[in-house]
Parts: sequence; C-alpha cells; structure tokens
Amino acid sequence: MKSLARFCYRRRRYVLLVWVALLAGMSYLSFAYAGDFKTEFTLPGSESQKAIDLLEERGIQERTGFFGQIVFRAEQGIDDPEVRETMERFFADVKRDVEGVEISSPYDPEYAHQISDDGTIAYAEINFSDRLGEQYTEDANTIKDLRKDIDVEGLQVELGGFIFAAQPSFSSELVGIAAAVIILLIAFGSLLAMGLPIITALFGVGTGAALIGLLTNVLDVPEFATAVAAMIGIGVGIDYALLVVTRYRQELQEGFEPEEAVVLSLDTSGRAVLFAGLIVVIALFGMFAMNLEFMRSLAISAISAVALTMLAALTLLPAMLGFCGRNIDRFGLPHKESAEAKDTSSFWYRWSRMIQNHPWPAFILSAGILVAFAIPVFWLRLGFGDAGNFPESDTTRKGFDLIALGFGPGYNSPILVVADLPNGDADKAVLDDLKAALEQTEGVASVTDPQIVGENLALFNVYPTTAPQDRETTELVHRIRNDVKPAVITGDSPEIFLTGDSPFVVDFADYIGRFFPLFIGVVLLLSFLLLTVVFKSIVVAFKAVLMN
Repeated sequence: MKSLARFCYRRRRYVLLVWVALLAGMSYLSFAYAGDFKTEFTLPGSESQKAIDLLEERGIQERTGFFGQIVFRAEQGIDDPEVRETMERFFADVKRDVEGVEISSPYDPEYAHQISDDGTIAYAEINFSDRLGEQYTEDANTIKDLRKDIDVEGLQVELGGFIFAAQPSFSSELVGIAAAVIILLIAFGSLLAMGLPIITALFGVGTGAALIGLLTNVLDVPEFATAVAAMIGIGVGIDYALLVVTRYRQELQEGFEPEEAVVLSLDTSGRAVLFAGLIVVIALFGMFAMNLEFMRSLAISAISAVALTMLAALTLLPAMLGFCGRNIDRFGLPHKESAEAKDTSSFWYRWSRMIQNHPWPAFILSAGILVAFAIPVFWLRLGFGDAGNFPESDTTRKGFDLIALGFGPGYNSPILVVADLPNGDADKAVLDDLKAALEQTEGVASVTDPQIVGENLALFNVYPTTAPQDRETTELVHRIRNDVKPAVITGDSPEIFLTGDSPFVVDFADYIGRFFPLFIGVVLLLSFLLLTVVFKSIVVAFKAVLMN
C-alpha cells in the first residue's frame, strides 16, 4: 500500500488523466455500444411460473404477462350511449396499437360482473403477453397517449396496474449526494475536504455505470440495475474516501509532510477500505445463491460499481490529496475550528476510552439494544406494495381507489386459476366442484365461471375480499393451494395452478424466504475466511463477523 500511495502521489497528474480518460472512454463506449436492458422475472419451479409455462405451451400468450385495468366512472352511468361508444372505441384503439393484449370489456355479457351495482363504475382487464419490462413501459405510454383523446363530460378514465405508474420526476441518487454534501460539510467544516469524497465516488460510480451499459451485451441486465449500483456505489465510495481523508487530516495535524501523510493514510485507512470493499463484493456475490438470473445480473452490476469505486479511493483519492497538500482545510466554514479539536479532547475520544474501560457493560447494553430492534424481523412479511401506496395524484392510485369503491379491494388483484383438463368433460365436472368450494372459502369475494380456452385449458378468476398486499390475501393463496385444492381434487387430474399478481408475490416471497438463510450463511462463511486470512486470527475474524 505504501508503494501504491507514493506512486499515486508523485504521479498524480498521470493518475488523474488516466481516470478522466477511463471515465470518458467508458462513457463513450457505453453510449455507442451498450445493448438493451432486459427486465424479466421468472421463478423456476414455482406454481405461478408453471401456470405461465403451461399458458405459453398452449399458445395462450395474452395471459402470460402482466395484468392491468382500464377503470372508468361516469356520473350519467356507464351505459350512457356516448360513454359506451367512447370506451369501446378506446378499447379497440388499444388492441390496434399495442401488440399482444387481450381486453375483457365490461360491455361483453360474460364480463358483466365488471360493472358496479349502481352502474357508475366499471373496468376492463388488460392482459399482456410475456415481454421485457422495457416493452411494458413503451406499451403503457402508448395507452396513456390514447387516453388523452377521451373528452366526455362526467367521464373519468384511469389506468390501474404497476405498468401505468408515473416515474419519479427526480433522481434519488441526486438526493443522496445532496444529503452527503451537507453531512460532510458538517463533519469536515471545509468545502475542499468535503469535495474529495464526493468526486471520488462520482468517478467510481460513473465508470461503473458505463461498464454496466456494456454488460448488457452479454447479460440480461434489469433496467433498475444501474440505479441499485449507483446507490450502493455512492454510499461505499463516500464512506471509503471519508476514512482516508479523515486520516490524512489527522496526520497533517500531527506534523507530517503531505506525502508521508498520504502514505500513512493509505497504509492504514486504505487497508480498511480494501478489505471493506472485498467484504461488500463477497456479500453481493452471495446473491448468486438465490439462483435467479436477474439477481445474478444485478449482483454483477453492483460489484462492478463497488470495485471501481474502491479502486478510485485507493488511487484517484491519493492523487487528489497530492494536489490539495496542506490546503485540505481551505474554504473552511465557521465551525471548522471546533471540528479540528485535538483527539484527546473530543467527545469520540472520551467515548472510545469509556467503552475500552468497561467492555462487558457496553457489550451487554449494545447487544440488548440490537436484539430489541431485531425482534420485528420475526413478523416481517416479504412482498411488494400495491397501487394503494402511490400518490393520490397517480392514475394507478385513482384506478385502485375506484375499483375498491365500486367492487372491493380484492378486485385490484384477482387470482387467476389455470386448469389443465386432459380428460375433457370428466375434468370439467371436478372444475365445477372446485368453483363451488372456492365460493365457500373464507376470504373469497366472488369467483367467475370457468372459460375453456385453447386445447383442454380452463381459466377463471378468484377475487379476494382484501387488498393485494394484505396478510389475509397471502393467507388466502396458501389456503386455496393447501386446503381447497386437495379437498376437491383427489387424483392427478385436472392439474390446477394459481397465478396472477398476488400468487406471484406469494411465490416470490416464499422463494426468497427459503434461500435467505443460505444467502446469509454463504456471505458470513466467505467473510470469515477472508478475515481469517487478513488478520491471521480466527478469534478476531469471528468477532468481526459477529459484529456485522
């Protein structure tokens, strides 16, 4: 580390030029040759995935993708001639301009249950064929543009489903950087000292983001991978640079020359940065244990950002410190003097000595606090939010509220039952028994009549009485699978699968829950092995892993 520090300090102009060239070159290559992001969620072996695979196998493509709704309310009633003509034309335009969609119109007699009792609220279901996440965004924008042409007095039209949700108008990464700037200004009391961690993190994250763009040519990288990698990279990048800059300022205050201060900083705090970065990389590699393709791509993307950010903290930052020299504390703020107080008189110095003098009380107290904070984990439910969490101004939230008002919250996320009927009419009789049993099941609001589609395949919807993210909805999915189906279907035929938004969320949560202990175990084991090699002590490595 000492040799690296001296090289970066003495050749700081070349190091800076290399990083500028690397950032510019990678950004250009990413802009010119990046592939397309591919967001595709699959859950191998899950019941919801089996249902999707069966639908694709039988050629029912329009039921293999996401689900949405066109929700409308008319003061004059949805059967008003002008309202009906407008909405039917809108449905036809959507089917014309968006490929691979099926619309269940409430004006069709078989979907009359999609009209509220008072006749003022109705909805049409939009079922998409399977496609990449980015294509959903394009199709959603097309439907939103078509909706703009609707202009009927007293008619409100909203679009339900996650694919229609409005994208944030601000960047969360910029908010994080702004917060970091404020915190670093308070901590350092100097504009120059504050700027170095920010610059270092931005170089690392920027280069990492460009690399992720190039990775799309060889991996199916989800669209949100760049945002996740940026959030992790900014966090660790600022943290790593903060360690080195803090140590550098301390060494200058001790009377060392700038070069020696850089060498000592990298030889101490720099080592911590190196091994902390490796631990983060190991933790991200643990995501491979989940055995999900999109998570592997997400892990590789985040690892790229963390590795480059760590490299920037170990090479670019020493070079930047060389440019700053003793001017690191220039452009100080009014509170800078108090921030530069000697270590022996600071609060943190006294706190550390108190902990060292009374280790057991500190251990028992801190462990008790951590255990208390960890207790809610035992009641933790994995899953996704629903449109009820969106701002009230969002069309998906308005559609969600209209559905709940006119029909009940469970109509926002129906459970799709897919039945394979290899024995034809004999299996249909069992299907009627299943429908009757479902109608008597606790938590079920209503059940539609089975529809025969394709070759010996039946589909029907089960509407819960509760909202998609409610615990009762999760329990209903398990109840149908574990109790209702086995009670009605005694043999191997027909095969019944549950899919749709709610079953998929339940399957995803169960899947992650099964693999989560393995993920934690892999990360702890690899971290323990690395720390054992670094510290050459099993006891120290065990303590470090235990603390984390």
